[in-house]
Amino acid sequence: MNPFPSMPAADQSASTQIGEHLYSWTDTCNVYILRWGISAVLVDFGDGSVMEALNSLGIVRVTDILITHHHRDQCQGLRRAVDAGARIWVPYAEQDLFGAVDDFWQRRQVMNNYQVRQDRFSLLEPVPAAGFLRDYDRLEFNGFAFTVLPTPGHTPGSVSLMAEIDGQRLAFTGDLIAAPGKLWSLAATQWTYNGAEGVPATIASLTDLRHKDLDMLLPSHGSPIHDPETAIDKLAGRLTDLLAFRGENPNLSAWLEKPYQELSPHLLHNRTGCSYSYVLLSDSRKALVIDYGYDMMTGMADETSRSARRPWLYTLDVLERDYGVKKIDVAIPTHYHDDHVAGLNLLRRVKGTQIWIPENFAPVLRQPCRYNLPCLWFDSVPADRELAIGHAFQWEEYVLQITDLPGHTRYEAGIFFEVDGLRVLAAGDLYQGEGGGQPNYVYENRFHPADFRRSAEVYRQLQPDLVLPGHWTPFHVTPEYIEEMAQKAQELERLHQDLVSGEEAGFGGEVSAVRLVPYHCSVHAGEAVDYEVEVTNPTAQPAVVEGRMVLPAGWRAVPPDFSLLLEPDETRLVPIQVIPKSDRSARRMRLAVDLTLAGRRLGQQAEALVTVRL
Repeated sequence: MNPFPSMPAADQSASTQIGEHLYSWTDTCNVYILRWGISAVLVDFGDGSVMEALNSLGIVRVTDILITHHHRDQCQGLRRAVDAGARIWVPYAEQDLFGAVDDFWQRRQVMNNYQVRQDRFSLLEPVPAAGFLRDYDRLEFNGFAFTVLPTPGHTPGSVSLMAEIDGQRLAFTGDLIAAPGKLWSLAATQWTYNGAEGVPATIASLTDLRHKDLDMLLPSHGSPIHDPETAIDKLAGRLTDLLAFRGENPNLSAWLEKPYQELSPHLLHNRTGCSYSYVLLSDSRKALVIDYGYDMMTGMADETSRSARRPWLYTLDVLERDYGVKKIDVAIPTHYHDDHVAGLNLLRRVKGTQIWIPENFAPVLRQPCRYNLPCLWFDSVPADRELAIGHAFQWEEYVLQITDLPGHTRYEAGIFFEVDGLRVLAAGDLYQGEGGGQPNYVYENRFHPADFRRSAEVYRQLQPDLVLPGHWTPFHVTPEYIEEMAQKAQELERLHQDLVSGEEAGFGGEVSAVRLVPYHCSVHAGEAVDYEVEVTNPTAQPAVVEGRMVLPAGWRAVPPDFSLLLEPDETRLVPIQVIPKSDRSARRMRLAVDLTLAGRRLGQQAEALVTVRL
């Protein structure tokens, strides 16, 4: 017996015709029907009762269904569509809330829950997606061409679908707007416990739509909107009033109008992201972008799943409009964290941008699952070019140099160049606070107490005039500042040495003396996994480090253990092959290394996760 029976058809005798090839059907949402002969493409699906309206239109089959966002009222009937052979297309950012929604329901916190974003308004059962609606893609179905527009607001991952149908330029807008000046749900715009993050996101999305020269908006709830500009202006104005009442996002209108600040004639500062981006302009009107995470970040949800973190190319049109940029030519990140790299693949796919990555963290971006690190982006970001540490390279009329800049993370690089008479260092998140006053260290980022001393030496060697931080206002540098940072680095190192040195020495800034790489992988049952066990002696004396693999029952390791004599601070890699048991599938099976350091048993240290599939 099916525990989720189909809902009865809506009390509606017929579909509503909007144009020669365009109809709507209303049940739990508006379902739009694009008819081409005996076939149809649908936008959103509701409870599925639309299938009962198709025969009256002479439609024999539905080939494709395009979903604007993951909420159940848009898509609760999709199992019926899959059974009928239709292909389901879902927003790329929300993919995990369709085919992998079981995983979401298993991990979603319920008790003592402060995460109020409406992700629990997701499907109750998984539905496979045939493909993804990737932002800015142009897709054709049955003679209809759609452009996927990112329009966060109702959900962080919502899309609108722009198309020209029956001679009219339309946008299927999901729940971005319901009517002139009206939203379907204000509650959905609260992505944190007492926030209003979706409100400025909605304003930004509406502002973008307003520039698309549209004839009609087709919302998920509400009637077709035939005067888009007036409807958008009315809603954006009311939402702006709400933000003003709350005292939030006072810079939004300024950011929408002028997102870039000129630091010099050829160097721009983008202030609209979660982390800042910088743009170096060439005389040939090309642009080199330093860091590119979440452009136009109006607010962040409390949790960090894929559906809550969504890159956007929102401000790039301003570079073309106000600065005459003809090509976003190259992008270079300062380190691997998601807020500095999330938009890189989007830049490459949509703008043809080359992604150049410093060699000291290019492997992390290429294969993030191999690393047990915070702030990893979900997807591989391969390098079009790896930049050697300590070497200079040419881009247009500029010579840039990549330098190792550890402290915030082991996997960070500084980007040094001269522009408009200024010696400039893009320093990522090395220091925090206005004026770069404090070392910004995070132990899980692979911190060593001597890191800031090494980076202070880089500052002394390069003598920059201007520093470009990741999250704080760019600032001019004096020799006194550089010496102050060197003194703070020495003090930080001394404090750590005092705290962890001596007979009871611990790991200092490291979490453990051993790591398993890859950290997370998926294999077929019985398929071997090749590990590199990274072993370090964190003590001040030579020491024997012994390790024994800890495995699930029935698994094997070759070799099962190891013993190394390591010098102080020496690191070595030990290859070990693990063979999972071949009789069942399992999600995130755990293995570890039981460690003994200089005769002292430390127990089960570094873990790794393996998903086994039959």
